Order: sequence, then structure tokens, then C-alpha cells
Amino acid sequence: MNKVEQNFSVLVIIKGFLNSFCIPKSSFCFHDSRPALYGGVISILASAFIYLEYFELKLTLLYTLLGLLSLWLLLITNRKVWFWSGVGIGILWFWWIALSFIHYQLSWMIPFVVIGVAFGYGVIFWIIAFLIDKITTMLHRYSTKPLEFVTLLLRGVAIVGFGLIHPLGFDWLKLELIFVESYIGIEKWQFVIVLLTLILIHYKRTLIFMPLLLLAVEYDSHIASMLPDEIEIVTTNIPVQEKWTKSHLEVQVETILKEIDDAITKNKQLIILPESAYPDFLNLSPILLTQLQQKANKISIVIGALYADNGTPRNSTYILTPNQLRVANKVILVPFGESNPLPDFLSDWVNEVFYDGAVDYIASSNITDYKINNTTYRNAICYEATCETLYQGNPKNMIVLSNNGWFVPSIEPTLQRLLLQYYSKKYGTTIYHSTNLSPAYIIANGEYTMVSK
Repeated sequence: MNKVEQNFSVLVIIKGFLNSFCIPKSSFCFHDSRPALYGGVISILASAFIYLEYFELKLTLLYTLLGLLSLWLLLITNRKVWFWSGVGIGILWFWWIALSFIHYQLSWMIPFVVIGVAFGYGVIFWIIAFLIDKITTMLHRYSTKPLEFVTLLLRGVAIVGFGLIHPLGFDWLKLELIFVESYIGIEKWQFVIVLLTLILIHYKRTLIFMPLLLLAVEYDSHIASMLPDEIEIVTTNIPVQEKWTKSHLEVQVETILKEIDDAITKNKQLIILPESAYPDFLNLSPILLTQLQQKANKISIVIGALYADNGTPRNSTYILTPNQLRVANKVILVPFGESNPLPDFLSDWVNEVFYDGAVDYIASSNITDYKINNTTYRNAICYEATCETLYQGNPKNMIVLSNNGWFVPSIEPTLQRLLLQYYSKKYGTTIYHSTNLSPAYIIANGEYTMVSK
């Protein structure tokens, strides 16, 4: 209770500070005169948790306070501020998307991509706020009473619904994520309680509703799980510029075989290597595949590589166990990175102009579960592990392979990990994550433990 009271004491102080910037006490909405300023403030508050995590600043109380404050400010602002909030969030959450263009010799596009992403989210935020205003105006025709509470409720519903909006199939904007490392839980019902409490406190101009926040607090004390002794999770450090260069292929093969031999020496039963650990079609590389199958008699191997499926390229996981080989293909492809979400006539043009005519990968239609040493794992390759579709059926264990080399140095690995924590908490899934150019880790009950070599 004292922590919540402390949060809202600070909240009142900040509100008074903002009032000095011409926020009228009789209104529930910022002045139109400085929408970019207030939108910037909101986006910074709503993004701070990512950067605090990036710099490893574990400040649970601050995370909680900043999350509550950002939501409160978003609830009480008009559509102009919502637009600039969307722009700021688009930049601060997703600027790293543009870094991949460096590897296609298209660095000149980076500012245009950042601006496009930012204003794309800005427009989404504005459209939602515009619709809320239209609904409120329509309702006002049938009521002479002020509709402040109705407007606040509609904004709350919109904030809850942001997670359902996936522009071009990209669904990393989940505002519940701001509470992953806070005292507040991440379930939808907890998020609704938080928003309803903030609405009531603001509408009634009283803190009497503050105890309702206790209903949204995460009371379970999760203890980070240690990596089981029998499992080895590998982190590689191969720059993207080298990964698909033929001259570096032999070195990467040597690295794969050495990691496996070291794990065998340590009596491990399972080794997990990252996405594209072998950056070629493994099923068309019989010598290496034979070597891996021989080693699989001593240790089970999970490794990322390409798979040629009758001329169809797939991003895949190869699972090698004694006397058995399985291939699990990626189900959800990265928008633009692996599959162009545009209509065919535009998709072909974009691939030809920007990707040297590269052919899109093909997604599998079925999610794959596989069993190793009597334990069942859900297969996931990088981006798809951050998509809710892959958690259908509440998988108990998931092995995730990633290549984060496209986006480092940036906050992308941090945001990816926060999303995995979110889904681990929500679905009770233990996640084993092997990566290239970012730390590997295990996540259980939403708590993560880095893997040290």
C-alpha cells in the first residue's frame, strides 16, 4: 500500500508541474497549443522501461510509476497529442528496424524508414482518437450532460485494444509490456483494472480509488530458473556482413562442430544453436549433415539453417537425435525481412529494387512440437516467438533460435526479451533462447537468467 501511495504522491506532484504548462484544472484534456511537447513526454514515459532494461537498471518502483503516469497522460489527452505520442512511441520503440538496411547497402534509407514507422504509428493513434471523438460527438446529441467519463472509457478501451493492431503483420506494440518488470501484472484484466482506476481517480479528482490498484498487483514471487545442467545454449558472435560470405562458411562450420564437441565433453544431453548457425541449405550439405547425425548419437542437437523444399526456401530448425532427423519450418515470417506483405505487383517490385531480386521465404502452415529426451518443445525461430499465435495450446517449453545481428547494436534484443518475458508470464512457457550477437538466456514464469559460457 505504501508503494502505491508513494507512486501517486509523485503522480500528483507531476500533475501540478504539468498544470503549470497551461493544463486547465477544469479540463480533462491538454491544451492544443503544445501537442508535440506533450506527445513527446508521453512517448518518453511509455518507452523508458525499454531503455532502463537496456542499461540494466532494475528499478521496479520507477518502472511502475512511469507506466502508470504514461497511461494516465494518454487517457486525458486529445487526438493531436495522441498523434505525436504515436510518432514518439514509433521512434523510441522501433527505430532499430531501419538498421537492417545497412546490410543491403541502403543506409541512405534509414531516416526515411524511421520517419515512415514513426508517422505510421502516429496516424494509427490519430485515427483511433478521431473515432473516439466522433463517437463522443454522436452520443452528445442524445445527452446534455458532459461526456468526460464516456470519453475516458473509450480511450481506455482503445489503449487495451492496441495489442490487436498489427500493421503489416508486425505486432510488437503491446502497451501491457510497460509493466513486465513492474509491480503490476501483465494480464488483460489487470491492465483493465489499472486503466479503470486511473479513469476514476482523474474523473472524480480524488485518490479514494487508489486501493483498486492493489487488485492489479502481481503478488507471485517468481524466482529466475537456472539452466538445467544437461542443456547447453550457444551464443555466437558472427557479424551479418560475414555470415553469408562463402569465405567464412568453413569457419562457421568449425565453430558449430567445436561447440558440439565441447558440449559432449561436458556430458550435456542437448545443445541449442542459433538461427542460421549454418547459413546455407543444410539438407543440401550432405557431408556436414552426416557429421551432425553422427554426433547426435552422443548429444541431441537443435540448430538453425535453411531448408530447400523442392525449390522452396524455408527458414528452419533441424532437430537431430539418435537415429532421427526432423525439420521444423518457420510459421510466421518477418514482414519485409523474410516475406513481403505488400500486394504481389508491389512485392515483386520491392524485392527487385531493394533486395536484388531475392525470393521470399515460404512459411509453414503448421506449428511444430518435437520431443527430446521425453520433454516436448515448441519450435520458434526469432520473430515468431514474439507472436501470440505461437503460444496456442499453452506450450510448457519452447526453444527459440534467433539471429539478432541484423539490429545490433540497438534495443531490439532487449525489446525481444521483454516480449518473451511477457508471453512466458501469460502462458507459463519456459523459453530456451539461443542467439547470434546478443546474450542467450532461459526464461521461466517471466523471469530470465542469462547463460554464461
